Amino acid sequence: MRVHRVVIGLIVGLILGSAIGSWNSPVAFRIVSIVEPLGQLWLNAVRMTVLPLVVSMLFVGVAGRDETADMARVGVATLATYFGLLVFAAAVALLIGPPLIADMHLSPGAAAGLRSSAGAAAGETTTRLTQLPGLGEWIRSIVPANAMKSAADGALLPLVVFTLLFALAARRIDARLRRSLVDVFGAIASATRTIVDWVIAAAPAGVFALVLVMASRMGPSLASSMVYYVMAYSAATILFALLVYPVASVVGRFPLPTFTRAVFPAQTVAVSSSSSLASLPALVEGARALGLSPSVAGFVLPLSVSVFKAVTPIAWLVGTLFLAKLYGVTLGTAAVVTIALTSVLLSLTIPGVPQGAMLVLATVVSSFGVPAAGMALLIGADAIPDLFATMANVTSDLAAATIVGRRAIEDDVAESADDAASSEDA
Repeated sequence: MRVHRVVIGLIVGLILGSAIGSWNSPVAFRIVSIVEPLGQLWLNAVRMTVLPLVVSMLFVGVAGRDETADMARVGVATLATYFGLLVFAAAVALLIGPPLIADMHLSPGAAAGLRSSAGAAAGETTTRLTQLPGLGEWIRSIVPANAMKSAADGALLPLVVFTLLFALAARRIDARLRRSLVDVFGAIASATRTIVDWVIAAAPAGVFALVLVMASRMGPSLASSMVYYVMAYSAATILFALLVYPVASVVGRFPLPTFTRAVFPAQTVAVSSSSSLASLPALVEGARALGLSPSVAGFVLPLSVSVFKAVTPIAWLVGTLFLAKLYGVTLGTAAVVTIALTSVLLSLTIPGVPQGAMLVLATVVSSFGVPAAGMALLIGADAIPDLFATMANVTSDLAAATIVGRRAIEDDVAESADDAASSEDA
């Protein structure tokens, strides 16, 4: 992906979209109606490749490795990296969240208006909350009764579980048969990546169309306090994403400019589509640019875009603090820390529905005296911050792959040294 072309598409889309938005005429609406399908066409083309890419890469990444112990190490390293990045995000949220919200000046009139808006939307939010799966139902849904139906429904977590089980089972069959399966899935992955290359080549036009439509419809419809929340949440996620750069560079041992160039295409797709899944092809391209092991990238990246949402602690803490100030609820230090830790523990279990993290948060904040009805405000204002949150998530996804890839290299070097020492002793 030519980065400068994507940047040009992004900037031109913003400028023209803003101009069209201020030009309130039938011609302007006609232009938007013509451009919008083009952006959606490109976005659908990106999403079209996600499922076959996830399944094929994950299968090859697990079944294609020769050593079971090696695969187990990669799995443990991946989970440990996820946990470490989530704790890091929680620490960032605890440091900057309270001061950001404390600086927000909320007039009595604005508070009353926002509470009224929250109450009006509470019915819809309550309905969506009732549709969330309970713990027992969520656990049952992890293992799909019909893997094909899960794929058709876009239920990625059950499909990932099935693919992992299928790949692990393939490791137990005859080596010749396993190699045949790995070759087939490897061929699927290669063919899918060719389609991805075609789609990525059209990224400047796709990004331009998506951003133009978004900018044309963005208006000053939020109250000043909601604008402050949007800015605070967005700033927090952007800061976290920037802090992930040195983490990936130092721990993954890649030059900072190299990681920056590798992750930028995925970030562009993330901001344009607000979808980590849609960013997977660009993440794979970034991993190849970094020279990461295909087996490690094939395991870590599909799993990351499926279940790993690094910014969850930031979203939960900033949102809870905002609602607490809105409703006049005082949250002590213990409550704030508890919310941050809870977000770390529950992050990997967020249901794959729109604003799933916010909906789960509604059940948490109510236990601290914050009305769950206020979640309607956060959900309504989520469109803008979600762009930056998705960008931070995909940055963390590639960072996780670089860290796990470095750990795998170090383990291989250590094993080689041990084997050499054993040979000398013999």
